[in-house]
Amino acid sequence: MIRAMWTAATGMTAQQLNVDTIANNLANVNTTAFKRSRAQFSDLLYQIQRMPGTSSSNVGVFPVGVQVGAGVRPVTVAKEWAQGNLTQTGNDLDVAVDGVGFFQVARPDGTIMYTRNGSFKRDNIGNLVTGDGDVLNPVITIPSGALKINIAQDGTVSVLLPGVTQASQIGQIQLTRFDNPSGLVAMGNNLFLDSFASGPPTQGVGGFSTGFGMIQQGFLESSNVNLAEEMVNMIIAQRSYEVNSKAIQAADEMMQMANNLRR
Repeated sequence: MIRAMWTAATGMTAQQLNVDTIANNLANVNTTAFKRSRAQFSDLLYQIQRMPGTSSSNVGVFPVGVQVGAGVRPVTVAKEWAQGNLTQTGNDLDVAVDGVGFFQVARPDGTIMYTRNGSFKRDNIGNLVTGDGDVLNPVITIPSGALKINIAQDGTVSVLLPGVTQASQIGQIQLTRFDNPSGLVAMGNNLFLDSFASGPPTQGVGGFSTGFGMIQQGFLESSNVNLAEEMVNMIIAQRSYEVNSKAIQAADEMMQMANNLRR
């Protein structure tokens, strides 16, 4: 009965983490390029009271053993990198990656980070930056007075300047991919940091033939959170938490009955 309490307690702790993960997904349903997370669990050690295949008191062997589990533990809270829907904005500096790839940005301290959020702006000297001021790397500088900005699907940036009939190429947006994007460290603000688990970054330009996605100008990638799915998962997690609490209550009542026994 004591074992049942501790086992059920691990279940309640696991479902609390599950609810926390689902709540974060729901909170970011409108966050540009957000990738939902999913908690994964595994069972704990087993107390083997009788091994399968051991000899019985008769001639044969026991076909099934007695193995009592000790509960559950969280293994990972992993990002799911499924493509979000592309939403048209009409803004020349909004770009989305249709497929594999991250934009590379430089933080004020020089740290290189990666993002799927292509909502770029121009700073006071014309550099393309994120909403938090992180500079796109390599740096793309829009000349002052540019009449039109065109970003091709391979990331080539061209501008039309006053008094000029032909657009001028001023740079190319580079994309980065990882062998294991689930190994990236989420730093908040739609930014990720590479790690030993993610593998080294591989840079390239947009184009399915290059192994990277296409860059789409005038679009932003939406969150890949599915509201209906998350609400169903929330209900399941809530009921699982409730059932585990009932198991603790049942074990407590059994202990109470044992304590009230009379000779």
